[in-house]
Amino acid sequence: MQLTAHAYLVRSSAESVREVIKFLEEQGVETEGNPDVLVRTYTSFSIDDARALRERAALKSVGGRGRVFVVAAPTVAADAQNALLKTFEEPPAGTKFFLILPSPETLLPTLRSRAQILEFEGKSDTALVDAREFLKASSDKRLDLLTPLLEKGEDDKRDLAGTLKFLGDLERALAGKPRENAAGLISVYRARKYITDRGALAKALLEQVALLVPKML
Repeated sequence: MQLTAHAYLVRSSAESVREVIKFLEEQGVETEGNPDVLVRTYTSFSIDDARALRERAALKSVGGRGRVFVVAAPTVAADAQNALLKTFEEPPAGTKFFLILPSPETLLPTLRSRAQILEFEGKSDTALVDAREFLKASSDKRLDLLTPLLEKGEDDKRDLAGTLKFLGDLERALAGKPRENAAGLISVYRARKYITDRGALAKALLEQVALLVPKML
C-alpha cells in the first residue's frame, strides 16, 4: 500500500500506535529519532491540541520530505474537529496525518470526508463487551455485561475508548436491518453522541441501549 492520501483514520485504540509506526517503516519512513514524525496519545483531543497540531504542521520539515503526525485519542471535541478541517483539506506539502479513534463515526462528516480509512489486516483490539454476546443476551444479562464499561479506573475515569468501540460494534451489527432495528439504532446513536459530553450519565445512556436494542440470535 502506498501513502496516497494526506489523512488517515484508524479504527482502534491507542494500542495501535505501534501498528501505525510499523506501517510507516514499511513505507520507508524513518520513525526512530526522526524530528519530522510526531506521535501523541491523548485522553481527549481538545481545541488547544488541534491548534498546536495545526501550528506544528505549518512548520517546514527538517528532512524536506514532509511531516508525519500520529495522533491517538478516544474522542475529538467538535470545536477541535472544526479547527482541523482546513489543515486536513489543504495540508502542507508531504504532510501526513494518522488519527486513531475507537469510533471514527463520531467525527463530523466534513472531517471524515477529508480522510481515508486505514484498516490493518488481522488487527482487532479486544473489546471489553462483545457486541454479539450482548445482542443475544436478555435485558438483565445485558446490564451485567455492561459492568466493565461503567467501572472507573485508578484515575477515577471510565474507559471511554472501550465504550465507544462497543457502541460502534453494536451499530455495525444492527445496521444490516435498519428498519427492524430502528429504535435500537437511535438509542446507540444517542449514547454515542452524548456519552462524551462532560457530566454525561453513562449508566443511564447504556441502560437505555440495553433495553431498546432488540435481541438477535
